[in-house]
Amino acid sequence: MKLYELAPTPSARRVNIFLAEMGIEIDRVNIDIRSGENLTDEFKAMSVNGRIPLLALDDGQTLCESVAICRYFDELHQPKNSLFGTTPIQKAKIEMWQRICELQGLFVGFQAFRNITKIFEDRENCVEAWGEESKRRLIDFLPTLETQLSQHQFIAGNSFSIADITAYAMMTFIQNLDITPSKEQVNLTRWLHEIEQRSSVQSVNAGNNA
Repeated sequence: MKLYELAPTPSARRVNIFLAEMGIEIDRVNIDIRSGENLTDEFKAMSVNGRIPLLALDDGQTLCESVAICRYFDELHQPKNSLFGTTPIQKAKIEMWQRICELQGLFVGFQAFRNITKIFEDRENCVEAWGEESKRRLIDFLPTLETQLSQHQFIAGNSFSIADITAYAMMTFIQNLDITPSKEQVNLTRWLHEIEQRSSVQSVNAGNNA
């Protein structure tokens, strides 16, 4: 198997933290998305959405989308303490918070960053006003996480899960927009510190800074 990625990107970091949590090593191929390497016919023949990360299986099949890749490895190895949950209610709550963090946080962060910085204006129409609106929505979303974390150790309850990985990828990415927890958001700050102490996160962060 091979994982096609650009390691510092939030989507790739989600997969890499997940794999590190499971202790899985895999061959990696760097894809330069800034130069448009993911837009080549060769890459798009493998990737349905033309994005990274992309997992190429040994039998020629491919998987894109970060969480789909994580689910594949979870099903393949079936760990005792799955990051997707083990009981029906735990699985449902993790899925709920994973989607909340993804749709109200991470994806909104992408919209804010891409439209404000216009980093990909050579291939997409950038609307700065939409970027600023998205940034405001991100700031307004943080109290939701603060409230949840005032009641639980982690995003979806009292166990680390894929929801924490998504939320952490979001929180580190939106620093590029100068968005950080306010001084009143003590639980969100506490959670960030705890996540950064995990060996999986430290190993991925160290790799990204290498």
